[in-house]
Amino acid sequence: MPAALRRRHEYAGPVLFSYGFRPFFLGGALWAALSVLLWLPQYFGELSLPTAFTPLWHIHEMLYGYVTAIVTGFLLTAIPNWTGRFPVNGLPLGALATLWLAGRVAVAGSAVWGAELAAVIDIAFLAALAALAAREIAAGRNWRNLRVLIALGILIAGNVVFHVEAIRRGSADYGIRIGIAAAIGLIMLIGGRIVPSFTHNWLVRNNPGRLPRPFSRFDALALGVSALALAIWIVMPRQVVSGTALIIAGLLQAARLARWAGDRTFADRLVLILHVGYAFVPIGFVLLGAAILWPSEWPISAGLHAWTAGAVGLMTLAVMTRASLGHTGHKLVASLPTQLIYLCAVVAALARTLVAFEPSSALLHLALFAWVLAFGGFAVIFGPSLLGRSSMRTAQ
Repeated sequence: MPAALRRRHEYAGPVLFSYGFRPFFLGGALWAALSVLLWLPQYFGELSLPTAFTPLWHIHEMLYGYVTAIVTGFLLTAIPNWTGRFPVNGLPLGALATLWLAGRVAVAGSAVWGAELAAVIDIAFLAALAALAAREIAAGRNWRNLRVLIALGILIAGNVVFHVEAIRRGSADYGIRIGIAAAIGLIMLIGGRIVPSFTHNWLVRNNPGRLPRPFSRFDALALGVSALALAIWIVMPRQVVSGTALIIAGLLQAARLARWAGDRTFADRLVLILHVGYAFVPIGFVLLGAAILWPSEWPISAGLHAWTAGAVGLMTLAVMTRASLGHTGHKLVASLPTQLIYLCAVVAALARTLVAFEPSSALLHLALFAWVLAFGGFAVIFGPSLLGRSSMRTAQ
């Protein structure tokens, strides 16, 4: 019997470490809720964490704490499907999860034990993930999915730049832009595969008729222009060429989304939420481009939060719920509680984006508490199945 198969059959450790999505989806959701609960009193000067990254701690933990956890959970679950190899579990998975948690503790307490040490621990997690993912993809000879490692490499580079900037200058402008660009790039790349695929599968079974357009030269053009626009924005965030490129990319991404027949999926919230989440990608492109071209009328933070609270928040929540249902043996149906956390996430995204146009303490509180309800709600609803022994069949 091959070693990987023997490990799978002989594994008798904690269920939490039986599959990559379990610790990282649960841990990521808890951290998404807790970090915001900690940040809100920080924002109003009522709490001070012993971190050397003030006031950058919140954005770092959203990009390089929460996002990296969900990306890890997704990759460690998807790679076995891509390669035909068995999932990483047991001690290696537990060690990786511990390293991620150590990064959160290290960054939060970096004023005590030093920003340099915190940086080493935090960066080590993403480096270990990249090495593990590269090994699995190469061992399975699944070469076409090596491109996912490019986006992961950009995320690693962004984290390195973030730490260097924070230590040397007390700011992290480039690190923030690189991290956001990497996250949006992953959504465009992976979302561009799963959204039309899941939509197609559901429509064929339940609502025959117009189907999503298959990947074509138009999709390749939209991805290429969007990647170029993000690169220009990273380097020249205030220039006219950047704003123009972002708006063009946003229009192309909106047209791309329109080709996926999302308007025919209202009956299935698990599919619909993917379209709603992806819609914030073109919205963010256009809002950010408008803010660069017309800074007196359009706030920069509107586009940034459309991307982070909207595209990142909704797409990750959609993927987490769908994968958790499918891989724990449940039907791919959004229960009422699941639909409620989707609603909370949408409210959080809209409210946080609107705060940029209409600064309001009440609106900010609404956005943050809706976010906490969405991700804390995920932990409450899905936590028992992620921790308990249940079947792990593959979703769609």
